[in-house]
Amino acid sequence: MPVVSVPESRVVDRARTHRLYLLVITAIVLGLVFGLVEPTTAAKMKPLGDGFIKLVKMTIAPLIFCTVVGGIAGMKSMKAVGKAGGLAILYFEIMSTAALVLGLVIVNLVRPGAGMNVHPNAEDASAVARFTGAGHKLSTVDFLLDIIPDTFVGAFARGELLPVLVLALLFGFALHGTGERGQPILDLIERLGHVVFGIVGIIMYAAPLGAFGAMAFTVGQYGVGTLASLGELMACFYATCLLFVFGVLGVVARLSGFSIFRFVRFIRDELFIVLGTSSSESVVPRMMARLEALGASKPIVGLVIPAGYSFNLDGTSIYLTMAAVFVAQATNTPLDLWHQAELLGILLLTSKGAAGVTGSGFIVLAATLGAVGDVPVAGLAVILGIDRFMSEARALTNVVGNGVATLVVARWCNELDGERLRETLAAPGD
Repeated sequence: MPVVSVPESRVVDRARTHRLYLLVITAIVLGLVFGLVEPTTAAKMKPLGDGFIKLVKMTIAPLIFCTVVGGIAGMKSMKAVGKAGGLAILYFEIMSTAALVLGLVIVNLVRPGAGMNVHPNAEDASAVARFTGAGHKLSTVDFLLDIIPDTFVGAFARGELLPVLVLALLFGFALHGTGERGQPILDLIERLGHVVFGIVGIIMYAAPLGAFGAMAFTVGQYGVGTLASLGELMACFYATCLLFVFGVLGVVARLSGFSIFRFVRFIRDELFIVLGTSSSESVVPRMMARLEALGASKPIVGLVIPAGYSFNLDGTSIYLTMAAVFVAQATNTPLDLWHQAELLGILLLTSKGAAGVTGSGFIVLAATLGAVGDVPVAGLAVILGIDRFMSEARALTNVVGNGVATLVVARWCNELDGERLRETLAAPGD
């Protein structure tokens, strides 16, 4: 079993994270109360949440680049990299399909949209277009071409994970091929990675402020009382996400030698940050450090986490099938088994294009319904007001799913320190 070395600067200080944990919880509660008491003012707090997410996203591209390049260039065998990537893609496909099917089954059993008798009109279509962006198109070809960066620097400027990952893979393979001559460059990249993690540590002090602003805006803008009529869909969706995490992922985790309950407890700080910001990308750097601390090797973490944010969005997959069928039920659109199978097949492709940022799931859903043609896209106006509230469950499920994926793939590749994993998860909570 390989010994995983996590630099001291990468290990999260327990006392500091405990304080952050309490501060973020407090900020979320204060944001909720502020949104209820002063909704007009609270709706103007959006820049606080957006600013925090932008600060974190600023570090993701260089962090992913340094981690992936360092991991690949530092490995002795390229065969190990190929094996890890292949197993990760296989796992992603299995779990994404399971999430899509679970959402489809639950929404057909519960039928939360039945009886709403919604008739979408031009105004509804206009509302959806404003939210998703006029002329937004999503196709498999466009998605694949977008993975290739226009320029070396452009991969970092776009702020998307997959172009950076492609560049990092090519750079890492090339650096590995240079042998000893590339060692100074590898050392420089490793040191740059430490600096980036230091920047992340500084940014995390703003997490409570970002969580407060995002929660205050959500409640102030959309209100809580307006959710009553759509509460059944929200309850159904949240329950399905919990079923997937503690049921499906729980079984996967148990077969891999750890408890999903202990894992969720271990990353609770990150989950509260996600809850406040509604963005799974806001904790990418911290999740990478936490997974290394659990015993997953640096190359595996560097490969699986960034790839998972485009290919393993379990929460988004559940949302896509449930929301699509809900709109069909609400608008009395016939959607038989064959059409639902067609919808599932298209979602297997389009769900891979959903980035882990707020609102991306709604955009992909609109594009998918447009491609299917059976369900009116304008019907999405029905769930437009509550999409932000469902984004929390999407993001939380995505984070847990990618964390479990990393540990599972690391175990399959014999790159997981099982003893460290058990000891760390068994340690009493802070």
